[in-house]
Amino acid sequence: VQLVESGGGSVQAGGSLRLSCVSSAYTFSRHFMAWFRQVPGKEREGVAAIYISGRTTYYADDVKGRFTISHDQARATLYLQMNSLEPDDTAMYYCAQSTRAFSSEHWNEGSRYERWGQGTQVTVS
Repeated sequence: VQLVESGGGSVQAGGSLRLSCVSSAYTFSRHFMAWFRQVPGKEREGVAAIYISGRTTYYADDVKGRFTISHDQARATLYLQMNSLEPDDTAMYYCAQSTRAFSSEHWNEGSRYERWGQGTQVTVS
């Protein structure tokens, strides 16, 4: 199973981007899917996650109200709508998929996700 991200790019502060992540399996795990981001020299951090079966969403505090995670089951695609982008949002963004259940308080722990995309760069100036 491959996860392929797209939609990154360069935007000015205040702008918007929508990231997409397509699963080659054409199906999603019943569990969590998430977006993480990483800046060189810093730890990877969870940005947002969605529990596929229940559609419950989770967000990092610094993106709440600006980012929205969603998925289209028919298209096997995960999205991240990013509005009001700030320079601090500049990072490589990765899509991640869990194949096992875990408690929701761990949604932002990268070790909980077994499958990862190759990343898409977002640059905000």
